[in-house]
Amino acid sequence: MNLNSIRIMVWLIVLVFPATVTMQAQDTEYTDFTVAKPLTRWWWFASEIDTNDIQYQLDWLKSNEFGGVEIAWVYPQGGDSTAKRYSWLSHDWTRTAVFAKRYANSIGLACDFTFGTLWPFGDSQVPPEDGTIFSDDSISKSTMRLTWEHPVKGRVVNHLDRNALMRYSQRLISELRPALNGSYSALFCDSWEVETKKLWTDGFDLEFSRRFGYDILPLMDSLYKPGFEPVYYDYMKQLSDYVLYNFYAPFTEIAHRYSAFTRVQCGGSPTDLLTAFSLVDIPETEAMLFLPSFARIPASAAVLSSKPVVSAEAFTCLYGWKGWPGPGPYQKQEQIADLKLVADALFANGVNQIIWHGMPYNPKGGTNQFYASVHVGEDAAFTQELPPFNKYLERVTTFMRAGKPYTSMAVYLPQEDSWMGVEYPDSLQLPWAWGEYELRYITAPEETRGYQPVWINQNFLLSITKDEAGNFSCGDARINSLYVDVEYMEFESLRWIMLLAQYGLPVCLKRNPAEPGTLMTPQYMQALSSLKSLPNVSSSLQAIVPEPPLVEGTDIPEFWCRETADGLLIFFANPKTRQLKFPLQYGQAYTESAVTHQVRINYHGHLVNGTLAFEPYQSVLLHVSKQGEIEPVSIAFFPSPPVTAEK
Repeated sequence: MNLNSIRIMVWLIVLVFPATVTMQAQDTEYTDFTVAKPLTRWWWFASEIDTNDIQYQLDWLKSNEFGGVEIAWVYPQGGDSTAKRYSWLSHDWTRTAVFAKRYANSIGLACDFTFGTLWPFGDSQVPPEDGTIFSDDSISKSTMRLTWEHPVKGRVVNHLDRNALMRYSQRLISELRPALNGSYSALFCDSWEVETKKLWTDGFDLEFSRRFGYDILPLMDSLYKPGFEPVYYDYMKQLSDYVLYNFYAPFTEIAHRYSAFTRVQCGGSPTDLLTAFSLVDIPETEAMLFLPSFARIPASAAVLSSKPVVSAEAFTCLYGWKGWPGPGPYQKQEQIADLKLVADALFANGVNQIIWHGMPYNPKGGTNQFYASVHVGEDAAFTQELPPFNKYLERVTTFMRAGKPYTSMAVYLPQEDSWMGVEYPDSLQLPWAWGEYELRYITAPEETRGYQPVWINQNFLLSITKDEAGNFSCGDARINSLYVDVEYMEFESLRWIMLLAQYGLPVCLKRNPAEPGTLMTPQYMQALSSLKSLPNVSSSLQAIVPEPPLVEGTDIPEFWCRETADGLLIFFANPKTRQLKFPLQYGQAYTESAVTHQVRINYHGHLVNGTLAFEPYQSVLLHVSKQGEIEPVSIAFFPSPPVTAEK
């Protein structure tokens, strides 16, 4: 019996939600996202949108080297409750969306659409029985404000109820569908901005009792207290499956049904994040409310599920957060050198599509601005540098889509640790983030960095195959070894790792994991002991992976690489990207000095020494041939030296 046959048997035996198998195989027809130029989010404030203004702004974007827009419908400018506007989902609303799409296409721009008004899906027409509820609710009390309908408050769709999503989607699609003609459009879903504590839906308790053998409802008020971590784990495991297969997967099904595709930020959602990002067509991260290093999670999901594009909502709240109505710190004073630092960090963590965040709807000479973003418009601080900077982003994006992603190691994502950890310590909490389930601060272990690792989870462990030549792979990822350093691991993951190790996969097991949750498996410790007894399993990485990593060196800069028919393209981000944290300091990119790093590259049987020479504000792109020859690729773009806050 071969490994593929065993994998099929394991699927049939252990999977509680069969959709885990079927939802991975998605049509690629809608993921042929060929725009390499950056897009921008385009906030349409609730008003009577003038088609002349649409045309004027799209022409401006075209002339400044943008590749398209994503229309997002938000509140009236300034929160003016008396503002005249087209009724939400009215004929006039549809007419302007159709005009924008057609005119954008006519001048060679893409046009995507946020699937609703504001961030979570919902509006005033969501009935109470379709709204988000919590364990102490019988009917939705959750509301949305500052939507297109302001001051009328909307209701957030129940993200755990597929039927509620379908009914909401039917209303949106009935009006938006004419705008989906022409080029393929993405339907966009923003990061999770729905309260997660005690999130609930009808029948959740019955399914939980069947699955875990006890009643969760009496424990909901204690769920987040010390001592209840195993119960919280069980709750999160079921909550994750509800979100995955009642929200993210059907959202993509809906988009495909209407010849669209999905671009989704799963960040912040109470889910198995790698699986969530794999269920959409274009997984998207954001920065800086999420650090650029978080992008390795959606990028890994893309590699493991063979998705070609990973996008990023870039430059959000770059210099800090200030609530509505803002403006945010240094808004309209942003500096391209700082933006380039963030973009380069994103490229080095697997992103290959930049979405500016973003541009407000404005007539010619208008002064509208959105409170939480870098300001894109003719009155921006950086207009002279915008075209060459966008050309730079396009050039790097093109290289970062060439060939296939190169990987040589998978690292087990500590998802179980995050669900057993419950809450972040106060020092790591943010006004919008409290739970470890978000994995906001997870980075690849330092000793794995040179191997160009991807994160992996239980879902994708079950998808690893071994070919006749003895090579292990999953999607576009080549997996020469598996690195595991977690406190908790489910039995099914442990069992599958043992099976892979028995078939020859080297496994670095840094410590002994424990079983999370309330359901204990009697065979757990025996399986762990059996795994550790195998000759290709060790706590020492060098013991099971004797060959050197792809890149060796001291304090290696962040990098991402792609493999083409004639070799590797390796993008090394400027070393200053390793110092990024939120908020960015104004002028943080400032430097007067060039920096060099000595590295050794191990590729195709060749070990080649090289010097990475980082001029001020520059990153480095290398081409490494299969013959071991290294050649720099020109990606030079020199922004104006930034002014620091102190100056």
